[in-house]
Amino acid sequence: MFPAPAVEPSNFQLRATVAADSTGIFLNQIADTREALPALRLGDSPAFGKTSTLNREQISTRLRAAGSDLSLSNWSGPETIRITRRTHAFTEADLLNLVTETLQRDCVKDKGELELRPTRPWAELNLPEEPLTLKILEQPTAGVTAAFVVRFELRTAREGLGVWQASFQAHVWREVWVAHSPIRRSESLDTADVIRERRDVLAVREALADFVAPEGSLEFSEPILAGNILLARTLKPRKVVHRGQIAQAVLQDGSLAITMKVEVLEDGAPGQIVRARNPLTRRDVSGKVVNEQTLLITL
Repeated sequence: MFPAPAVEPSNFQLRATVAADSTGIFLNQIADTREALPALRLGDSPAFGKTSTLNREQISTRLRAAGSDLSLSNWSGPETIRITRRTHAFTEADLLNLVTETLQRDCVKDKGELELRPTRPWAELNLPEEPLTLKILEQPTAGVTAAFVVRFELRTAREGLGVWQASFQAHVWREVWVAHSPIRRSESLDTADVIRERRDVLAVREALADFVAPEGSLEFSEPILAGNILLARTLKPRKVVHRGQIAQAVLQDGSLAITMKVEVLEDGAPGQIVRARNPLTRRDVSGKVVNEQTLLITL
């Protein structure tokens, strides 16, 4: 009698348990193999916190439905696979990253760099090990303030995980111009003692002064105390012509240009319209300030 031929060992061994993500259960996840298996979707993964099972008959049925000719007859391993979800610890650092990213994008925007600190310890959660998004459900009508409470939902790409609430202290940091020493009203910006500093601007509700470097075309509209942040309203174009000054007026009429001397009747900055008077005719005219000596009068 001849011995029975040896059965060739299987290249596939089903796993007893599989941890999937929310995208579903795939063929290449359920077996240990010596050759690559395709990422063929076999079904939905369980909801987070739940488990499901998949037996050999179900796997075979789904393979046939997908047009695969793979057979499980020689596969080793258990008859039924237990499916769970992959998880990881969602820490306080994870929470801060998501809340900061969301509020920076939706609320703070380009006002500055948002920094948050929780006012109470965050209890670590066990959540799906996959990309999470945070949706703000409720926050104070005043938005991000020095201390506030926010209610939010955490989600994967396909499911909501729950709603939580947390309280934070906030700062919004930005490089701003600051008066290094007291500044007088009407002082030119290029002579003022101003510096750049990183300040918390969360409580600043007005537009900040915005210039690349101090230059002489601007002056201060009010006095500034040392240490104060410069606001947009505290700067104005510097007056280059002044009341009582004699300036040259260029009278423009098409291609014809006539120049004459006029007495300036009010202070003005480049681009502004000021009143002036012809000292010979005593007639008042209006002209645009070009520079320290010239007005442009258009008929």
